[in-house]
Amino acid sequence: MEKQKILDIFMKSEALLEGHFLLTSGLHSPQYFQCAKVLQYPRYTEQLCCVIADHFKDSNIHTVISPAIGGIVVGQEVARLLGVRSIFAERENTQMSLRRGFDVKPGENVLVVEDVVTTGGSVKEVIELVKSAGSSLAGVGFIVDRSSGKAKFGSDQFSVLQMEVVVYQPDQCPLCKQGLPLVKPGSRKAV
Repeated sequence: MEKQKILDIFMKSEALLEGHFLLTSGLHSPQYFQCAKVLQYPRYTEQLCCVIADHFKDSNIHTVISPAIGGIVVGQEVARLLGVRSIFAERENTQMSLRRGFDVKPGENVLVVEDVVTTGGSVKEVIELVKSAGSSLAGVGFIVDRSSGKAKFGSDQFSVLQMEVVVYQPDQCPLCKQGLPLVKPGSRKAV
């Protein structure tokens, strides 16, 4: 899928936001990828997740796991396309955990998927859950890599779109200095 076609999908669904945003990492940015706006359209979800599924189709995946809440839709669709089960990890007392009877088993090949990665904190926590259960990490897939490849997970990793989006430390943010209102659009509290 061409980069411009992917960006067009984000623009059509009003998912690429411009402004002054507080990211989950605590950093500030003039751009924000609100993947939920894209994922509300099943045809876009299928198109984007098909790229991830195609990349991992020969990896003998047994289970797809994603961090809640942003990765759940992506995980479900990638699992559907691969013909495997989909589960998710969620925060319990600030730690990612498997709840609702979900588990991964020793030796199981598990693919971790997410919607957007900036620092990869949530993905790393889910990877630790997979490894601590004795499962094999088959790879990591996500729709948007905001780190432009800087977030590393020690496994086969793949993103549909890779972009380096400008980020600022809060005390060095020119948008703060301009007095622009700071918005926190994500689902998780900032660090």
